[in-house]
Amino acid sequence: MAKETQDGAAEQLNRAAARAGSAGPKVKFDDAKMHSSYANVCNISFTREEVLLLFGMSEAWQSGQQEVNVQLTERVILSPFAAKRLNMLLGAILQQYEQKFGSLASAIPAGAAGTTSARGSAVLPEAAGG
Repeated sequence: MAKETQDGAAEQLNRAAARAGSAGPKVKFDDAKMHSSYANVCNISFTREEVLLLFGMSEAWQSGQQEVNVQLTERVILSPFAAKRLNMLLGAILQQYEQKFGSLASAIPAGAAGTTSARGSAVLPEAAGG
């Protein structure tokens, strides 16, 4: 992602934090070490102490393939408390997105809402064509 876009991200977050106002400490976002990547696949696993988000790119170019290669590119490790906050933030932002651009429910094919394994992992593929 272009440097000017990254610079804008911190500025936007700092302005939003200032508007929100809070009795707590002032938060200043620094994006000097931030990098951007794209993912169309997410895998989530957890232990008692951590929630792991694995992001990557699916190489499924045709529907109906028997095997799909996924190149994992990023791993984000969160505490369960941070994961809960992320869940709340994602829910709120997706609600705003759907109010502005329309429902995403129709973009998720039947049976593709994610699968969960016995070891505490969920594979969340991107909807076809999305």
